[in-house]
Amino acid sequence: MELESSQVPELRVRAINECPVRNKGAYVLYWMVANRRAASNFSLQRAGEWARSLGRPLVVLEALRADYPWASVRFHQFVVEGMADNLQAFADSRVTYYPYVEPEKDAANGLIAELARQACVIVSDDFPCFFLPRMLTAVAKRLDVRMELVDSNGILPLRVADQVFTLAHSFRRYLQKTLRPHLLEFPQDDDWADLPQLDKLPVAVTRRWPATSPKTLRDAAAFLTGLPIDQSVTAAVMRGGAAAAQDCLATFVKSRLSRYAEERNQPDNDASSGLSPYLHFGHVSAHQVFDAVMSADGWRPSAIAEKATGSREGWWGASPTVEAFLDELITWRELGYNMCWQRADYNRYSSLPEWAQETLHDHRKDPRKPSYTLEQFEMADTHDPVWNAIQNQLRWEGRVHNYLRMLWGKKILHWSKSPQAALEIMIELNT
Repeated sequence: MELESSQVPELRVRAINECPVRNKGAYVLYWMVANRRAASNFSLQRAGEWARSLGRPLVVLEALRADYPWASVRFHQFVVEGMADNLQAFADSRVTYYPYVEPEKDAANGLIAELARQACVIVSDDFPCFFLPRMLTAVAKRLDVRMELVDSNGILPLRVADQVFTLAHSFRRYLQKTLRPHLLEFPQDDDWADLPQLDKLPVAVTRRWPATSPKTLRDAAAFLTGLPIDQSVTAAVMRGGAAAAQDCLATFVKSRLSRYAEERNQPDNDASSGLSPYLHFGHVSAHQVFDAVMSADGWRPSAIAEKATGSREGWWGASPTVEAFLDELITWRELGYNMCWQRADYNRYSSLPEWAQETLHDHRKDPRKPSYTLEQFEMADTHDPVWNAIQNQLRWEGRVHNYLRMLWGKKILHWSKSPQAALEIMIELNT
């Protein structure tokens, strides 16, 4: 069975198993793993369409494992704060929102399988990075009900490009040729008022995997101290969640956007958006950011240039500061998604372009003095006070200015025994 009518673009939806839709199931399940928000979310929209088509309630499961790579208080608290926002966002709707924070390693095993027993169809997020693709594929193979993944990562659907782009200029030119129709296909929000409401979830689920309580979600700091996660990586200075993301976006548009083009590379001027963690954890969508920025600029799609040049400026027909920001939000961010989608080895040295590997190989015997270990880098124990300050900000606050991050990475390459070792160190320290 296929969904007869969907407003979610076909390019953003794919089934990852060949199992049928269970028409007589009790509910439609949306397993929220990457797009952790209740608005501007193609995955949630698709799940809502299935629920409406089948006349079934919609259940949203947002779970958080205890043993993901680099699991820490910092990551956990940011995500849990988002769960508290989602609980509130769904509270007055007919959607059953079920937050579950795993209290110990492997405690969540079997949860999806049990929920799937009564599900009509399962929808989840098509995210190309981290452990999520492997996890979702493995789960889908063990189910006997249809499972779909929906891409709500960026403005351009992942499946549009059929090649890896290694240069921003070539990808930008490609975007300028192909992006226009996708600017008319934004996620649509829903109040789900016409959906039936679920009386209760199966007892087999609620007994073994009780929902994390609202009080626990609101008081995340106290709760997290008892979890088997890295307690040494403390909470970030910024709060997680959709509410904080919207506050951050509003502040940027009102107070810093006008200065962005000229001052974004000056760390002391605080002209960057601050939206990166919210985009990363799915608490805000690229579509929401795009809409807010373009509305503030008074932009209309008719302003787009006809010719694709690959230039950073001029194609959008927006103000210079907005065009500079869009180049980061769309070109550079989605260039990264393109790599992750096309290459499973995106986080390995082998994924670097040939020209980059050749350059690094040619300089493999360059003097590397001083040379530091991972532990020395981690503890900001180098001879360079500027680098140490950057690393300490990353350790203590969980954030660092993008321009300083580039300096941070370059010096790790200079002070490591090999480019391969430098990459491993950067990945470890940046997560």
